Amino acid sequence: MNRLTQWLFDKPSSSQGDVFAALDIGTSKIACFIARLDDQSQPHVIGIGHQLSEGVRGGLVADMEAVQRSVSAAVATAEQMAGEDIDRVIVNIAGPQLLSQTVGVALPLNGREITSNDMDRLIAQAQTMATEDMDGHTMELLHTLPVQYTLDGQRGIREPLGMIGNALQADYHLISAAFGPARTLETAVARCHLEVERLVASPLASGLACLVEDEMDLGCTLIDIGAGTTSIGIFFDGHMIFSDGIPIGGLHISNDIARGLTTTFAHAERMKTLYGSSILSPMDEREIIDVPQVGEEAPEFANHLPKSHLIRIIQPRLEEIFEMIRARLAKSGLSEMAGRRAVLTGGTSQLPGIRDLAGRILDKQVRLGRPLRISRPYQNQRSNKPTLTGLAESTSGPAFATTAGLLITALQPEGLDPHIGYDLAGGGLMGRLGQWMKQGL
Repeated sequence: MNRLTQWLFDKPSSSQGDVFAALDIGTSKIACFIARLDDQSQPHVIGIGHQLSEGVRGGLVADMEAVQRSVSAAVATAEQMAGEDIDRVIVNIAGPQLLSQTVGVALPLNGREITSNDMDRLIAQAQTMATEDMDGHTMELLHTLPVQYTLDGQRGIREPLGMIGNALQADYHLISAAFGPARTLETAVARCHLEVERLVASPLASGLACLVEDEMDLGCTLIDIGAGTTSIGIFFDGHMIFSDGIPIGGLHISNDIARGLTTTFAHAERMKTLYGSSILSPMDEREIIDVPQVGEEAPEFANHLPKSHLIRIIQPRLEEIFEMIRARLAKSGLSEMAGRRAVLTGGTSQLPGIRDLAGRILDKQVRLGRPLRISRPYQNQRSNKPTLTGLAESTSGPAFATTAGLLITALQPEGLDPHIGYDLAGGGLMGRLGQWMKQGL
C-alpha cells in the first residue's frame, strides 16, 4: 500500500470531533460533503449538498456575493441532511492556478539514525526553494509531497525514517497557488462563517479518489475535465510528481454549440448532455434533432439539423483540450514516468466516445474514473479494509471526483504531507502563524 493511501485507513484526527467536511467550488457547481466516523472508526457520508455555481469563472472567484450565496446554499443543504453544523472545510483550488515544481535537497548524517527532526529539516530546506512568483504574482505554498529518497546512493527508498547512513537526499514536489486567487477564495468562504482548514490542489484530490494503487505505483496521468478548467496530475511510485491545468472545460464546448447553432446556452448544454458525442458515426447523419433558436419560444420555429452538426462542433474542442494536455505532458519531461495509462474524470468525461478520442490523441490506455475510494464499499486489495461509504448514485459519478477526494484529505489532512511540521498550508490561519513561529525558533 503506497504512502498516499496508507493513512486513509488509519483513525483520523479532526478539529470538529468525528465530523469532517469538504467543499468543492467549481465553475458549474458547488458541492459539500459531510462525513462522520462510526463506532468502528470507519467514515460514512452523512450529508450532501450541491448547488449551481454563481460567481466563478475558470476556477477563479469573479463575484464574491454570488459565490457566498452558492456556498451558503450548498453547505446549508448538507448540514440539514447530516443534522450537523460545520465550521471548517477543506476546499479545492483549480489546476490552472497552480505552479508545480520538483526540488532536490540533501542532508549529511555522518552515520547516525534518521530522525523526524531530520525529515523536518529536509522539508524546510525544500520549501525555501519554492518559486516566489508566477508571471509576476506571489505564490502560496500548498503541498510539499515526497517524490523519492536516496540514502548513500541507494534509490527507491519510500520512508527513510529510522534508517542509518551518511547522506540523505530527497526530491520533493512543491505545489503552489497564486496568492491573490487563493486568498480571495478563502475570503469568500470565510464570509459564509466557515474557516478554510486547508486548500488542496484539485488534481491531487481527484487522483486520491479515482486512482487504484497500481496506477499510482506504475505511472498514470489523471485528467479531470470540469466545466471551466481541466486539471492534470501525474502519479508515479505512489506519489503525485507533477500537476498542471488548462483554462478550458465543458462550458467552452457548450458556448461553441450555442454560437455555432445560434441557440441559447441552456439549450446548448441540454443538447450536449442528451445528444453529444466525441466521435462521429454513420447514424449521426440520419438522426435529426431540434435546435431552438435564440429569441424564438414556439417549437415550430426550431431548426431541424442532423446530429452530426452538433458532434462536429464538440469534437474539435475536445481535440484541442487533449492536444493541449499532450503538449503539457511533453513539456513536463515526465512522459516516461507517466506511463501509458490515463484516467479521465470530471463531468465532461461522461461524453460518449471521449475515452477513444483521448486514447488516440494521447497514445495511452484510457479508462473513465469514478471516486472508487468513497462511492461504494470498495475493498482495498492490499489492506482488506473498507473505504468511505454513503454516497448516492447521483453523487458518486465522475462529476464529484474532486469533492470525494477533498473529503478523503479532510479525514487525515496530515497524511498528504508527511512530516508536515514545516508546511505552511495546514491548520488555517492560526496554524500557519504557529508554523511561522516554529520556523523562526
